[in-house]
Formats: sequence, structure tokens, C-alpha cells
Amino acid sequence: MDQDRIGKIIKENRIKNNLTQAELADKLGITYQAVSKWENGKNIPDIAILTEISKLFNLDINELLGSESIKKKSNKKLLIILISVLVIISIVCIVIFRKKDNNFKMTEIKSTCSTYDINGVVAYNKSKTSIYISNVNYCGKKDETKYKKISCNLYEKLDDKTIKIKSCDSKSNTTLEEYLKDVKINVDNYKRMCTKFNTKSLYLEIETDEGNGTNVHKIPLKLDDKCN
Repeated sequence: MDQDRIGKIIKENRIKNNLTQAELADKLGITYQAVSKWENGKNIPDIAILTEISKLFNLDINELLGSESIKKKSNKKLLIILISVLVIISIVCIVIFRKKDNNFKMTEIKSTCSTYDINGVVAYNKSKTSIYISNVNYCGKKDETKYKKISCNLYEKLDDKTIKIKSCDSKSNTTLEEYLKDVKINVDNYKRMCTKFNTKSLYLEIETDEGNGTNVHKIPLKLDDKCN
């Protein structure tokens, strides 16, 4: 990730919108010193602030992040855009967490379900745990159904209860493939520490409704390594 490039984009768009560093800082609820460090390539905004910047300047978040995608075809179906796991990890390392948090560890999240390909990471230190999933693909039999409603939820399974961590945005009158293209899950500061997880405590549920009842797809997730 090129911090200088991101800083240059922020500076160009700030000037284009006739904003001083102090005025931009006020809009984002930060200090003008932070803006100055971004523009000089000495620091980088976290993912939440990058999202606000992209909305403020009407930019594509991927333009700021510099993410890459690969398109693959098969003779039976078109697979949705796949994001390289290495790109995901490099993005998360830099943009989710502030530079001062230089002691973060990460473990990769993968699906254990053969019909879904899911990639993400859990990043953590002694005081903070964050979860980021940006790649959810359906790999099962071609499904061209236009569902009345589709939604998804991320859960943590404990011994005696289930905790809903975060809900995805729901959509109406769309196919599963189209819906999953836009699924992004970002939990910047989860209330339970990663060290309390086990490697199979997380799972994703995708709910599809054709209008005559809801069908639930439960997708177990696995951490590559237990947080320690």
C-alpha cells in the first residue's frame, strides 16, 4: 500500500473542494495534524475514516485503497470478482488500524463450507480485536433466482449462547451472486477479545426469501490460528 499515493489523492481532492486542512479535519472529527501527516505520507487513515473521505469527495473506496481484482470465467458460469487474499491482508494491515497500533497480530478467516468461498482476517492486540471480511463468493450450483429479500449476519457461537456480531445490508429483488458482490463486514472494535475465541467460534448466516418463507445458509468459519 502506497501511503504517499493515498496522501496525494486526499490533498488533491481537499484542494479541489476548497478546503483547508483544518476544515477537512473538522468534517472528519479529527485534528488538522492528522490530515497533515496523511498528505505528507507519514500516516494513513483507518478504514472508517477512509470510507468517510470517499463519501465526502465522491470517490470509489477501491481507488483510495488501491485494491486489485481478478476476473475468472468457466464454461458453466461467470464467477464473481475475486479479491486476492494477499491484497486483503496487505490492505487490512495498513488501513484498518492506526499507525500507533504497531503490535497487532492477525489470523486469517476462511469458510469450511464447500459451496461458499469466504476470506478475511481477525486482527488483535491486548486491548482491541477487529474483524474484516471483504470476499464472499457462492461456489455452488448456478442460482439465477431473483430473491424477494437477501440478508446476512455474522455470529460468534459460545458454549451457552450465540452472539450476533454484525448484520450486513439487506437487498430486495436480487440474485445471490449480485448480493454477495457488495457484502463487506468491518467490525473495528469487537467487544470480546480475540484470545477468547476458538478457531471455529465464528459463522456467517445468509438468509434468502423467495416470498414463501426464508431459507437460511449457515456457513462455518475457521481461523487459521487461535489468537494468543
